[in-house]
Amino acid sequence: MVMSGTVGIVGFGRFGKLAAKYLISDHPVKIHDPRAASQEVAAVGAESVSLEDASRCRIVILAVPISCLRQVLEQVRDYLAPDSLVVDVCSVKEHPVRWMKELLPARVAILATHPMFGPDSAADSLQGRKIVLCPVRIGPTYYGAVRSYLMAKGLVVIETSPSEHDRQIAVSLALTHFIGRSLAGMGAKPQDIDTEGYKRLLHILDVVENDTWQLFEDMHRYNPYAMEARHAFIKAMQTVGRRIGDGGV
Repeated sequence: MVMSGTVGIVGFGRFGKLAAKYLISDHPVKIHDPRAASQEVAAVGAESVSLEDASRCRIVILAVPISCLRQVLEQVRDYLAPDSLVVDVCSVKEHPVRWMKELLPARVAILATHPMFGPDSAADSLQGRKIVLCPVRIGPTYYGAVRSYLMAKGLVVIETSPSEHDRQIAVSLALTHFIGRSLAGMGAKPQDIDTEGYKRLLHILDVVENDTWQLFEDMHRYNPYAMEARHAFIKAMQTVGRRIGDGGV
């Protein structure tokens, strides 16, 4: 079995554009985003449509901010076709999975995902990039087809539970963004006299500054383990500061 059918993408932000770019060679793609110009959508080979039309596709990808997801689910649920597949791409998983199970009709399949890449890291290729899958409500045959399709694209598939995803991502993503935003806040910039370690820190800053503040805020607000990771990091910094005699830390 191969993954087939028209793909509807709700949201044409940075990730929605990237998803359309890689899907258009295999599937007809319909885009709904009232803020996106129709010429911009057409430029990637997709069709700009209403929310109803995008929601009636065989596969519906919700590429919207975490804080908007619940509202979007309430808007699309009455339009979804029987046996369609709804996919989220949020960087947290526990809350989105709970909302999808609560709000979406039983006749549709649900697959929670977190693509561990974006327009910067996957601009030229998906080869070797990671994607997390949490099969919520999807038959094994269909899930196997989706998984095989993603692997054929060169993606490394990681299967896990929503809670385990959020526990790990609280450190590997949310904390990394916290450090990057903190570096930006202190005005970190390239130096003539630098080190490789400092260059790596600036790379973190560059990566996070390309993402929106809303994404940063949402990944901390909606990940139940992010605050614990932040506080542990801050406490560790204070301990190190005291060890070198910095009474002001």
